[in-house]
Amino acid sequence: MADTPKGTISIAPNVFWVGVKHHNRRLFDGLIPLPHGTSYNAYLVVGSEKTALIDTVNPGFDKELFDKLSERTDLTKIDYVIMNHAEPDHANAGRYVLEAAKGAKLVTSAKGKEAAMMYFNIDPERIMVVDESSKLDLGGKTLRFVDAPWLHWPETMFTYLEEDGILFPCDFFGSHLADGPFYSDEMGDELALDMAKLYFAEIMMPFRRQGAAAIEKVKKLGVKMIAPSHGVIWRDPKVILDPYTAWTSEKMEKKVAIAYVSMWGSTEKLVKALNDTLVEKGISVNIFDLTVTEIGHIAKELVDTPVVVVGAPTVLNMMHPAGAYATLLVKQLRAPTKYTALLTSHGWSGGAVKHVQELLGGAKIEILGVIDPKGPPQKEHFDQVRELADKIEEKLKAL
Repeated sequence: MADTPKGTISIAPNVFWVGVKHHNRRLFDGLIPLPHGTSYNAYLVVGSEKTALIDTVNPGFDKELFDKLSERTDLTKIDYVIMNHAEPDHANAGRYVLEAAKGAKLVTSAKGKEAAMMYFNIDPERIMVVDESSKLDLGGKTLRFVDAPWLHWPETMFTYLEEDGILFPCDFFGSHLADGPFYSDEMGDELALDMAKLYFAEIMMPFRRQGAAAIEKVKKLGVKMIAPSHGVIWRDPKVILDPYTAWTSEKMEKKVAIAYVSMWGSTEKLVKALNDTLVEKGISVNIFDLTVTEIGHIAKELVDTPVVVVGAPTVLNMMHPAGAYATLLVKQLRAPTKYTALLTSHGWSGGAVKHVQELLGGAKIEILGVIDPKGPPQKEHFDQVRELADKIEEKLKAL
């Protein structure tokens, strides 16, 4: 059968993409914007003796998965359903495959077994627990496994197809993207990497240490292709491995991000003054107006930006909610941010300064300065802006 965008796609001899593209999904986890939708990539590996399905699809797409599987195999004769990660967008349909294929086993990690029983009520007798010493021989196709806990749940593992050098890492190396081609090089590696960085920021950034450990394991495998369970497939692993190595190792660029909201212009004047002063010094600055910026783009900037300045006025004795959200994001995503500063303003009373200190409590971030005029900023406040710019320049030079 000829490959079509609506059907299955052969990515290697007897290895097929059988996933689903969800073009009109616009929010993930009730938090992450999906301007380009997403995909739930599942893969069928057909050996001369046995067949394995690697990951499944999101609830509501079971029939489409079954239709695609039927293009390439007898659904009832699938031998293994590999569950790399128990989150429902990848694992939910596994139970239905097991119902159809009465002799199939669910293959997962030890913690994956617990999750499969808890979330999907899988009979423990039908679960095969594997680790890094395990292999599945399908007949000319050999699957082995890589422990990858906390990428991004505790039960996560990767699956590696030895003969073809294909790594199936589920969420790791992924991107939320339904539109466009299947391979990164077909859409342009630069655009593909931009989407992957956005995904990394929102999903994997809090787990950099675990990610770095997994990358070292992957580099020893001799991988020839990386096929994640969201977004594009990487036919040249180096294209995504090199950036992931930098992102997980907290390699910083010498730049500044300013995220701000302003009610009557006072905070915005401080933001503009700081931006102009930094640009005069030859420092790269990215400004985000919190009233119009998708939060994901700020998250992406946090991956390799050492200095994040928040601009937000006091509202009812606290920081403006949009500014508070951005500040909390830095802490919640465990961003590698090294330095911050607060540009704020107030009318009859302050409060934003205390609020931001509370929000960042426990975070290992050095606060370089706070500028908090009562009413519109005056000369003394713009002098403070120049002093802050000098501090930022000094810190960036020391990186």
